[in-house]
Amino acid sequence: MASAESVTVAALQGLASGGVYPDQAPANVAAPYIVYQSVGGVDETSMDGFEGQQNSRMQIAVWSSTRIEAVEIMQKILRAMTAAPVRGKPVGAPVSVYEDETKLYGSRLDVSIWFNV
Repeated sequence: MASAESVTVAALQGLASGGVYPDQAPANVAAPYIVYQSVGGVDETSMDGFEGQQNSRMQIAVWSSTRIEAVEIMQKILRAMTAAPVRGKPVGAPVSVYEDETKLYGSRLDVSIWFNV
């Protein structure tokens, strides 16, 4: 049985040299790196009960020392998350961010993923 997290991690492996982490990266990890977390989704429970298919809205962010690299990795993330087997649907377009404390450039994207449980 696949989960939104397992298909997300499988799709993102190898896209950033610093790794892929749930929620936040460990202290002192080298950029670029990717973080992801489930930030909700669509509830399809009907009056007949749970049908076995779930939705997760996965928020994925890449952090890099340069804006260009963050954008390039986000484009790879977008391709990986919309291709088979994930076949996610982006919720909007990537958002650029900058973290003053770490001096890192980021790009963030939400992707809607349907999966069977």
